[in-house]
Amino acid sequence: MFQRDPSRPHHCALAALLGLGALVGSLSAAAATDIDAHTLLQQNCTSCHGSEVYTRPDRKIRSLSALKTQVETCNTNLDKGMFPEEVNAVANLLNQEYYKFSQ
Repeated sequence: MFQRDPSRPHHCALAALLGLGALVGSLSAAAATDIDAHTLLQQNCTSCHGSEVYTRPDRKIRSLSALKTQVETCNTNLDKGMFPEEVNAVANLLNQEYYKFSQ
């Protein structure tokens, strides 16, 4: 059976935890860069109301922050299940393609 040497600090356990934290962090970063905003937009937005809501002359959204709030409101009220990064990606795509608000 393995006996721990009390004179040695727990470097191995600490190194393992740090390695695990780095792995989780890199997976989160990779997931954030792999967001397909076009697919999310089609599945969660335009499948319901089409793109005409973004181009009509009397649209209600007048700023980028209002756009992000509206996307989050739809996500919450319709229980779409998008993560905050996905909501931002969709709002940014809508801004890029339709609204053209300055960042």
